[in-house]
Amino acid sequence: MTAMVMNRRALFLALGSTLALGGCLRPTFRTDQLDATGTGSIGARYPLSAGDKLRVIVFGQDNLSNIYAVDGAGKIAMPLIGTVQVGGQTTGQAARAIEAKLASGFVREPHVTVEVDTYRPFYILGEVTTSGQYPFVNGMTVETAVAIAAGFGPRAARDYAVLTRDTGSGLVSGIVPMTYSVRPGDTIVVKERFF
Repeated sequence: MTAMVMNRRALFLALGSTLALGGCLRPTFRTDQLDATGTGSIGARYPLSAGDKLRVIVFGQDNLSNIYAVDGAGKIAMPLIGTVQVGGQTTGQAARAIEAKLASGFVREPHVTVEVDTYRPFYILGEVTTSGQYPFVNGMTVETAVAIAAGFGPRAARDYAVLTRDTGSGLVSGIVPMTYSVRPGDTIVVKERFF
């Protein structure tokens, strides 16, 4: 009888400590390094990269105005001037680079504007219904990314995710809340919950 009471006490003690630790299992949000890369809406400081599609308008030169895809090397290929390095640049810097190439013997006083026609996709993995690559939507959060991926899987942790972002000088990861802003090219991993 005493052994049975001791086993019950041990069971209740183990259960109590497990429940107490259960509240500690969700990691704390770690967004410092991601915040340094810039969050919020995409603006004039957005760095161009592979997967972006750019609308290039050369005023007075309709045959050069078109939509160009940024390749894996961060370049676009245009008629007359060939490839132009735009990876890591803003749209304004890309326009100046195109103008400089056009001005070197092809077009007198070129005026170019560059805008992003289609942002590179984002990726979502883990405990979602349909993981994969999806088109980026301006203003999206981790929660809307999960909705685009057809919702949470049955064992998903629904209050945080791990987000990885390429900063151009390397990958930065952090544990983020579901309301955290997503940028083009981000990879989101929805983890499995513990209980």
